[in-house]
Amino acid sequence: MTSADVHDVRDPELPGRLLVVERDALVPLLRGRPAADFAVPTVACPGWSVRDVLAHCSAALMRVVEGRFEEGVFSPECNDRDIAERAEWSDARVVDELERGMTEAGPVIAGAGGALDGVALGEWVHAGDVREVLGAPGAYAGDGLPDALRLLTWLTRERRLVPVHADVDDVDEPLRLGDQAAPRPPARYIGDAATLVRLYAGRSVDGAGFELVGVEAKELNIFG
Repeated sequence: MTSADVHDVRDPELPGRLLVVERDALVPLLRGRPAADFAVPTVACPGWSVRDVLAHCSAALMRVVEGRFEEGVFSPECNDRDIAERAEWSDARVVDELERGMTEAGPVIAGAGGALDGVALGEWVHAGDVREVLGAPGAYAGDGLPDALRLLTWLTRERRLVPVHADVDDVDEPLRLGDQAAPRPPARYIGDAATLVRLYAGRSVDGAGFELVGVEAKELNIFG
C-alpha cells in the first residue's frame, strides 16, 4: 500500500489520538501559566483572549462528548454563548474541562463516521493559536504534527478541496492533498509543515519562507 492509499482510508482512531497527544503537551503548559497569560489577546481569533479560545475548545469538545448538537451549533453565535457561559469560571476549571474533553471526545469522533473529524483538527489548530501568543514552542507543530498532517490530508480529500502536491520539509514523501481527481492540475507547495498547516487553517503566514504555485492561499482554508 502506498502513502497515497493510506490517506484515502479513514483512520477512526486518528482524531482521538491527535487530541490526546496535544492534551499531554498543552494542559501541563497551561497549568503552569499565571492568570495574566489567560487574558492575552490572540492573533488568529480577533476579539478572543487565550481564555476565550480555551473556553471555546472545551465547550466544543464537551458538546461532542455529550452529543449536544442543536440547530446552529458551532456557529459564531453559538461559540460566543459557550464562552459567555464560562465567564465566571476559574481558569483552572476551564482547563479541567478542556482536559476532560480532549480525553473523552476521541471515541465519540471515531464512531461518527468522519462527520466530526474536523473538530479534532480545529482543536489542534486552536492549541497552536494559544502556543503562538504565549511564546510557547510547538505552534502548529509539535508531537502531534504527523497525525495532524494525516488528518488534514484526509479532510481536504473528503471536502474535495483544490488538489495540491506538497513537498514538505522533513516529510519523506510529498503530500497529496485535496481532490486528486479534480480537472484542474495540482497546485504546488514547497516549505515547512507548520506553514502548510497555517495556510489550510487560514492563519497568517507573514514572514514565512515557502512557495505556493497554482492556487491562491484563500482557496486552501479548510475552515472557511
